[in-house]
Amino acid sequence: MDRVLEKKRGLQKKHLPYVLGGAVLLAAAGWLLFGDHRTALKVDRRTVAIETARRGEFNDYVRVNGSVLPITTVQVSPFESGNVEEKVVEEGAMVRKGDVIVRLTNPQLNMQILTSEADLAEKENLLRNTRVSMEQEKLNLQKERLQLEMDVARAKRRCDQYEALHRDALVPTEEYVQAKEDYELSLKQKELVFERQKQDSIFRSLQVDNMEISLESMRRNMELIRQRVDNLNIRANIDGELGLLDVVLGQYVTAGAKVGQINDLSDYKIEAMIDELYIDRVKPGLTGTLERQGNRYGLVMKTVFPEVRNGQFRTWCYLTGERPENIRSGQTYSVNLELGQPTEAVLIPRGAFYQTTGGSWIFVVSPDGSRAYRRPIKIGRQNPKFYEVLEGLDAGEQVIVSSYETYGDNQVLELK
Repeated sequence: MDRVLEKKRGLQKKHLPYVLGGAVLLAAAGWLLFGDHRTALKVDRRTVAIETARRGEFNDYVRVNGSVLPITTVQVSPFESGNVEEKVVEEGAMVRKGDVIVRLTNPQLNMQILTSEADLAEKENLLRNTRVSMEQEKLNLQKERLQLEMDVARAKRRCDQYEALHRDALVPTEEYVQAKEDYELSLKQKELVFERQKQDSIFRSLQVDNMEISLESMRRNMELIRQRVDNLNIRANIDGELGLLDVVLGQYVTAGAKVGQINDLSDYKIEAMIDELYIDRVKPGLTGTLERQGNRYGLVMKTVFPEVRNGQFRTWCYLTGERPENIRSGQTYSVNLELGQPTEAVLIPRGAFYQTTGGSWIFVVSPDGSRAYRRPIKIGRQNPKFYEVLEGLDAGEQVIVSSYETYGDNQVLELK
């Protein structure tokens, strides 16, 4: 009879491939779900700079180089055109206001002076002749007036005689009428001469007044021309140092052209070129310090120029207290310009990493120091020594601040 065989229970040898396959699949799924898939790069620990984030006072300032300039620079220009005849002083000399720096010559101006002098003399002679003519005319009119007055007296006497004789019928009526008409005519002639004498006097007076005015104008013009000759001497317009004199003997210089400059050395200002990154924060009234040989001197910002050139804008600062000894125009100093009040913050030292990350992320070193992990952060303000960290770091954590140029897109650095 047949015998019933019992089924074997438990794991059998033929099941092993399936069990191993399932285990591999589970391990792969776990790695995919929970494993660290970040790419790693091995880095020599000796080639990186590691710094510790700390909490401290963040001083909001910018450090720039400042150049010393004279408090005032005045351009030297001639009032008249001419050729350089003599350089009285040289560059670097100290001058006082009114001192002659350069002498010019202008033959054409000398000709104008001679012409003006001749015109003035001619005008004076004309006025003198006019006055003589007026006096002669005045005497002639007075003589004519005296003659007419005598004629009137005679005509009146003759008329009165004929009138008496006519009443006694001793002369004809016609002779009496003629004598009367002669008398009336002489009266009218006398009135005409008086009126002409009056009008002539007015006309002559106006003529002389106009000539006097014209003559005075010519005299003033003559004075101005003589002043123009003096203007051929280029003079210093302030006390100071002749910092530039750009002329040579014989050179023709036009009126108003810059031939030099005078530096007022009674005080100085500091010119600083600042990165355009700070253009919205740098305003007149900001304070700062100037460093020289371990000493600090107070500054105040007074002028901010809006134009940006080569990524920088220009500013002028003025010393507010004691001046450095032996300060000279052209010297360069370090200037610390305060942009805001000190505040508490998490700080990390400045480093080359910022050029790669822009402050948006950084490599944070693990507690055991074996690895560094990429972490997003947020950097706020910065000064010449520190960055202000707003988010992503705690005080005490270590970060890599050296250059990231060779790290590529790796998320993890294995520090060996």
